Amino acid sequence: MEITKVLKAIADETRFKMIYLLLQHNYCVRALSRKLELSESAISQHIKVLREAGLLIGVKKGYYMHYDVDRSALRKLSSEIKELATIKREVCAPEKVGCKSSERRICHLQRSGNKDSNS
Repeated sequence: MEITKVLKAIADETRFKMIYLLLQHNYCVRALSRKLELSESAISQHIKVLREAGLLIGVKKGYYMHYDVDRSALRKLSSEIKELATIKREVCAPEKVGCKSSERRICHLQRSGNKDSNS
């Protein structure tokens, strides 16, 4: 799973609404179109993006394809975001990283534990 592709896919408000609806019930394009008051072609384009991101699964039922959210993809996204939150911040060492003189004040404040409104 490409995390940036998934995040871009769900960043769109309509696609996020589609994910929300599909978590509650599986729908075909026509049903999603009615629920979201969009054209079937617009829904199909959104579905294409969500499928390419690995978020949707399609199951053929009669003449229609019904879509469901791949919950394992959501769980994986969730765990990757949790991992981001565990990254430890290193203290800035201006003499080692070549901070500009205008940035040294901020680095010094971060090292000493003070908060600056500009940081």
